[in-house]
Amino acid sequence: MLALSDRSLRRTCARLVQTGSFAGAVALGVLLVASPARADRCDDLAQQLKSQIDGVGIGKTVANVIYLSHPAAKSLRLGCPSRTVKNEVFGIASTRKPSAEFQELIASASAIVFTIPKADTLRGVKRCFGRVGLLRGNDVKSRYRRLDMRCIRGKTESSIAVSRDNSE
Repeated sequence: MLALSDRSLRRTCARLVQTGSFAGAVALGVLLVASPARADRCDDLAQQLKSQIDGVGIGKTVANVIYLSHPAAKSLRLGCPSRTVKNEVFGIASTRKPSAEFQELIASASAIVFTIPKADTLRGVKRCFGRVGLLRGNDVKSRYRRLDMRCIRGKTESSIAVSRDNSE
């Protein structure tokens, strides 16, 4: 599969036609037309989450974010790679103290997305939520197994964002 952008593809074809290699331009065009369509890597991750975690449903994709649904979460999102992060799993629990099912869901999703053992991600999620409180405040950032975790507790709900820096 060729990894050329539309602009570089047009330039390459124009160069081949200008140099008299019309057959090369036609062959390159046939190659591109014949190459199979491939889903985005982020869509593949969403399908993996749906197939490996019971109750996960896939919603809309808007601006590099795939909205997911699960009974244990009020809101669940999978952030696709950008300039700063590789991927991100974001979830909102409907209670101030997240349930064990919600923590399991976030740990399972993080384990699949970042290819880390689930026991490690579960420990990191529990550790992040355990630090939220009176001493450290309602917005806690922690780092566990090269994952950046940010837990926030509001008046009626709590949220967690698990991501990995692009440099790792």
